[in-house]
Amino acid sequence: MDTFIRAVRLLSRIAGVAAALLIALAVIVICDMVIERYVFNLTTVWQIDVVTYSIVGATFVGSAYVLLHRGHVNVDILPMHSGPRVRFWLALLTASLSLAFCTVLFVLVCRYWYEAYSGNWRSDTVWRARLWIPLASMPLGIGLLVLQYVADIAALVTGRTPPFGIRSSEGVT
Repeated sequence: MDTFIRAVRLLSRIAGVAAALLIALAVIVICDMVIERYVFNLTTVWQIDVVTYSIVGATFVGSAYVLLHRGHVNVDILPMHSGPRVRFWLALLTASLSLAFCTVLFVLVCRYWYEAYSGNWRSDTVWRARLWIPLASMPLGIGLLVLQYVADIAALVTGRTPPFGIRSSEGVT
């Protein structure tokens, strides 16, 4: 179990680095676009697509990293004021519901990606990018998110991590 949890956490960290690199790529491409357009008076064809796909890709691919570090918006008032037993069941319920939602979402985005791939979808821009390439970030990111939820639930159930990251001695009971 420890090996699985460590492997998923490593994948989530790698995905976080990939998301950061995608954001850096978007910044570099925007700078290139500004220079090409306003300094050299050239037309820009591919830059807007790359920036858009990079930011969307970073959002999906980085989602498991955000979950790993509990970086999402969190309202801790109920867990902080609950006892350890209620906190455990509340964490298990919320993680299980989130896992169920993300699993359904994963199936749907896989179907959507496959439709784009098999239908040879292309962007409506001049660049005519093959959409299955940037859309691959959706099943990849949501798949990693599902794995991270499974690892989090396994760590919670086996007592490797406390519910909501709150130790029994913390919080107001």
